[in-house]
Amino acid sequence: MTPEEQRKQDERFMRMALAEAEAARRAGEIPIGAAVVCRDRVIARAHNLTETLTDVTAHAEMQAITAAANELGGKYLADCTLYVTVEPCVMCGGAIGWAQIGRVVYGAADEKRGYQRFAPQALHPRCKVTCGILEEECRELMQDFFATKRK
Repeated sequence: MTPEEQRKQDERFMRMALAEAEAARRAGEIPIGAAVVCRDRVIARAHNLTETLTDVTAHAEMQAITAAANELGGKYLADCTLYVTVEPCVMCGGAIGWAQIGRVVYGAADEKRGYQRFAPQALHPRCKVTCGILEEECRELMQDFFATKRK
């Protein structure tokens, strides 16, 4: 796959994660969405459910990893790509590492709580990371959500 084809595919799957983030926003959740793709097939989609479930661990990535593992019937997701609208936190970075996810693609960086600031080695050593896919849309969704909360 050429770099241009890869970018187009990444944007297509990130739009699915953005749709999940929108669903989270409509439900009053922090608008982060995720999708897990295995061999060009979406096997899981999720969004934050921390408020709904009153569970601080119910991040979009955690929900998507659990759903993907259930779909595949195993805990390792080495052949999978996780698309997430915002850089994973340390907790999610650890889960991504334990699941041995092969690739992570995220939209907007999280300079306050992102794994790269606090635990840059959290992901599996073979995991490839691509950042900045639909970055502006991902960032704006978060900024608009928090601006509305501060009013």
